[in-house]
Amino acid sequence: MKLGFLVDLDLCMGCKACEVSCKVENEVPLSSWRLRVKYVDQGLFPDTSRTFTPLRCNHCESAPCERICPVSALHYLDNGIVNIDKDRCIGCAGCIMACPYGAIYMDPETNTADKCTYCAHRIASSMMPACVVACPVEANIFGDLEDPMSNISRYISHDKRVQVRKPEKMTIPKHFYVGGGQAQLNPQASLREEGYSLFNNITHLKHIGKGH
Repeated sequence: MKLGFLVDLDLCMGCKACEVSCKVENEVPLSSWRLRVKYVDQGLFPDTSRTFTPLRCNHCESAPCERICPVSALHYLDNGIVNIDKDRCIGCAGCIMACPYGAIYMDPETNTADKCTYCAHRIASSMMPACVVACPVEANIFGDLEDPMSNISRYISHDKRVQVRKPEKMTIPKHFYVGGGQAQLNPQASLREEGYSLFNNITHLKHIGKGH
């Protein structure tokens, strides 16, 4: 068994039910996140659009965080999940610096690293991750990548638009996306217009394609 995640960006409506359910289920501090939904605004007024991209740990097959941890707090489970043992973590923050996805944070209450674990404690009890259960449009798809009949395997085999974040890092992510474009998964694909502040800018793609 090799568990993976896929988000259908054509379905995601940015309700943040996944983000909230993750915080509640895993008691994530208010100042931190295991899962966050990124908003991407494209175009120039009046022809603008907004899309949404849930971001979480990619549970890479070649995870830099697991390799760099000096005490093996980050480790692989038999099902492929990159889990974290907070009792072993010494708070060195090496994993935070090693992760190319910014998916690990330092818990301000325990001073130990933490991140999405695909709700490993729920998986152990044959339940789905909290974010999957909470999604009202079933945009979060979770399952066994080694089972050709699983929903996630069917998505990957039949939809040619399947992407991963930062494939050039060679981490072999087990978190996939369907739909969307470069602006959703590659921050370098957008540029910030001069004169717009950090909080109200509209971005557009550098290259011809979706958006303006």
